Amino acid sequence: MRMSTKGRFAVNALIDLALREAAGPVALATISARQQVSLSYLEQLFSRLRRDGIVESTRGPGGGYTLGRPPAQITVADIVTAVDDPLENVEGENVADGLSQALWLRLNATMLQHMATITLESLVDEQKAQGATVEAKPVRRAIAPQPVARPPRTTAPNSVFAFGRSFAR
Repeated sequence: MRMSTKGRFAVNALIDLALREAAGPVALATISARQQVSLSYLEQLFSRLRRDGIVESTRGPGGGYTLGRPPAQITVADIVTAVDDPLENVEGENVADGLSQALWLRLNATMLQHMATITLESLVDEQKAQGATVEAKPVRRAIAPQPVARPPRTTAPNSVFAFGRSFAR
């Protein structure tokens, strides 16, 4: 079994999400910018993660994604199987005979068992121990208030009479 690109990107994105969700829902656009992954690709991955209950989405201004369950209850195996069926890699290999296919299936099962022991919480704790910086809640652009219109200050006369008086001086 090999870890697919989908699986790697999904695990990295969920670590990013778990590190930052305390400040509220995290927008996919911010994850995309930090992880340098296309937004449309992340949207595809997160739709599968949402379908499996790993993440939840919040719509509207200030919306984004949060974890669907506590990070201690989400394993790497959950994430990988949600975005990419690991058995699809085994069947796609050029297997000479049934004996070697049985070997690849056993190796696949062993990898999944190991990934099931690694929680998202442990990965987040590792990132924090390595000094991962988590910025405060990102500043969201708000609608700017209308500027207060100040009357213009001019030294020009404001009436015909004032104009005439300006010549009299």
